Amino acid sequence: MKRLLKIGFWFFSILMVVCLGVGGYFWYVWSSNLPYVGEVKEYRPPETTKVFSEKGEVIGRFWVEKRTVVPLDRIPDHLIKAFIAAEDSRFFEHEGVDFKSIFRAFIKNLTAGKIEQGGSTITQQVTKSLLLKNVEKTYRRKVREAILSIQLEKMFSKAHILFLYLNQIYLGHGAYGVQAAAETYFNKDAAALTLAESALLAGLPQAPARYSPVAHFDRAKARQKYVLARMREEGYIDDDAYRKALNAPLDIRASEENTFEKAPYFTEHVRRYLLEKYGKDLLYGGGLRVYTTLDLGKQMAAQEALKKGLAELDKREGYRGPVTHLEKAAVAGFLNKADEAFNVDPPTPGQVVQALVTGVDDDAKTVTLRIGSAKGRLPLKEMKWARKPNHKTPYYAAKVNVPSSVLKKGDVVLVRLLRTGGAQMKPPKKEENNHPTKEEAQAQWDVALEQIPTVQGAILSMDPRSGSVKAMVGGRSFDKSQFNRAIQSRRQPGSAFKPIIYAAALDRGVSPVEIILDSPYISDRKPGGEAWKPRNYKKKFYGPTLLRTGLIKSRNVITVKLLNRIGVDYAIGYARKLGITSELAPDLSLALGSSGLSLMELTRAYAVFANGGVLVTPIFVKKVLDRDGHVVEENQPHGEPVISPETAFVLTDLMEAVIREGTGWRIKALKRPVAGKTGTTNDLRDAWFMGYVPGLVTGVWVGYDEPKEMGKGETGSRAASPIWLYYMSEALDGTPVLDFQVPKGVVFAKVDAQNGLLAGPHSKKSVFQSFKQGTAPEKHSPEPSAPKAGQFSQFDMDSY
Repeated sequence: MKRLLKIGFWFFSILMVVCLGVGGYFWYVWSSNLPYVGEVKEYRPPETTKVFSEKGEVIGRFWVEKRTVVPLDRIPDHLIKAFIAAEDSRFFEHEGVDFKSIFRAFIKNLTAGKIEQGGSTITQQVTKSLLLKNVEKTYRRKVREAILSIQLEKMFSKAHILFLYLNQIYLGHGAYGVQAAAETYFNKDAAALTLAESALLAGLPQAPARYSPVAHFDRAKARQKYVLARMREEGYIDDDAYRKALNAPLDIRASEENTFEKAPYFTEHVRRYLLEKYGKDLLYGGGLRVYTTLDLGKQMAAQEALKKGLAELDKREGYRGPVTHLEKAAVAGFLNKADEAFNVDPPTPGQVVQALVTGVDDDAKTVTLRIGSAKGRLPLKEMKWARKPNHKTPYYAAKVNVPSSVLKKGDVVLVRLLRTGGAQMKPPKKEENNHPTKEEAQAQWDVALEQIPTVQGAILSMDPRSGSVKAMVGGRSFDKSQFNRAIQSRRQPGSAFKPIIYAAALDRGVSPVEIILDSPYISDRKPGGEAWKPRNYKKKFYGPTLLRTGLIKSRNVITVKLLNRIGVDYAIGYARKLGITSELAPDLSLALGSSGLSLMELTRAYAVFANGGVLVTPIFVKKVLDRDGHVVEENQPHGEPVISPETAFVLTDLMEAVIREGTGWRIKALKRPVAGKTGTTNDLRDAWFMGYVPGLVTGVWVGYDEPKEMGKGETGSRAASPIWLYYMSEALDGTPVLDFQVPKGVVFAKVDAQNGLLAGPHSKKSVFQSFKQGTAPEKHSPEPSAPKAGQFSQFDMDSY
């Protein structure tokens, strides 16, 4: 017996040595080359770069990992407890590894024959995310994870580990950390999360895609219920808080992309600037805080103004036909798809949707439609505009008289929903999420015929004193085209370039009331080329004309003669002083805006006139902070006097007259002092309106991307100035009405509107005109008689 016990003892001892040796060997192999846990002391993960408006609203985010690192004291206590209850209820008791959980998981995995459950603590999840790159579920990795977790707990406090976890954990839809998740799902700061919202987020780490509240709301709610129950079990909340949180409404919203829908063209321009200056890594992972000059209210007004103005212009261009035409066999499928879409997102007034024409009644002057399962009624008055495109005939000369001339049964068309059930319905406010009931949505709708515009446009608005760009819209739809027509496009400005020629002439001593003969002009014939014969817009000549009238009425021939007098080279040099950098034609066609410019360039040039002769550098980015709050860039306003304040004011006065007496007459509706100029190219391919009030200068361009003629009469006055007016009416709403400040070297005189002399008793019409001191007329207008040769400039007599 003793011998048997002795043999057993030695066998057991040898077995223990072997086991310890093998275990020690595997422990050594599996734990060798472990990362240094001290690496997480300086936690610097990729962090989202945020772009802000001038008032601090977020207008853009750029990321590789969508994350905003926040300190633990900015995370609400109930959010922390929700994660602890759901993920690691013994977090404050264990030392990095919860052996009870590991044993429980080991038994389950052994029973299943594969690794199904990890039993990981919060500390282990931090270790796995920050220190171990291999995510494969193996026992070797679990051993390494356990060793590192124990080391992590010895080196750092529980609070620091929670800080790492809550900022590092992936929570779906591109969001890393609780702050990014709060912004992604609820559009709010993590500090503002409710208990219900916190519990929803705490249910995501196990399977963010499976429990996504966006894609699988029912699963997310079930998971939220589990988290709340765990919080109640752990004593974090009572029964009443549990019930209230479980029944609390959840306003879920999510955006997975680096979107910047509030001001897309502006934010994209800022993104390009940051990428060029700071590089890809810092832009998308550096956590920069970028403060811009954008006024979000003005930006929204600009986007709406452009959208409205282009839609009006597009309708004047005529109706291009239905989206498609369906044969009878395809009708049922189309209606079923539309009905399914409306069940998910019931239509609201103002929405533009597709509809199927089911009947056309010329006698009743009505078209009947189906909008999913709802009915629609399109009266003739809401489709009067839908004439066939004809650019040779003014839009008002051809109207639709019968519906059948436009639509037929089976056409799929775009319609704007007006009202339902015979009563006007107000669209929901932007901050509200209420929709009509299904019964309301399926009632009969009154609708208006619509189409997607093909014409394009751009708006740029800036403070002429500081150069701060307040609003910029580079096209009709950023989703359809990211090409920024405010900055990247070069188009002929037409008559909008004329103020630069007139300003140059004023600085050459030409008087605003000098008489120029509006008569045929033939330029010098170039070798092998034809002589150029400029014409006025209405193809008429007006004889002796005051210089001011030439600008007010936008007379082409007068401007060409003026340029010929001051010299093309001088005018080009003058344009350069005003910030024009594009190539300029070195011939007399420059007077009519033949050289392509960007809207930014021209707006900046007009800002010189609005700013008393000072050229400012446009500013989009005011300040950039790094992730630690240190200023890495700050842009202060920079201005340089380039023309005299007197010249700037006299030209401003002339352009005020453009609004009062000339082609900018529509802008009088603003009912405040405005200086501005229309611009139209001879072939009606480009329409502009450039204008300013004290403190704000704005430019508008309208045209097709592939240059082609717009409809007859679509000048800067008709096509562009209404957009400018829509925008400025909103942008200036509630602001004081200000006059342009008169510099010391300017005087005013009442002059005869026909001959430019001081107004006298025989003057039929007189106007107040500003002059540089010493250049105002001194003689009074005589009794009317035949004009004398001395009244005309010599260069006019030479041009006969």
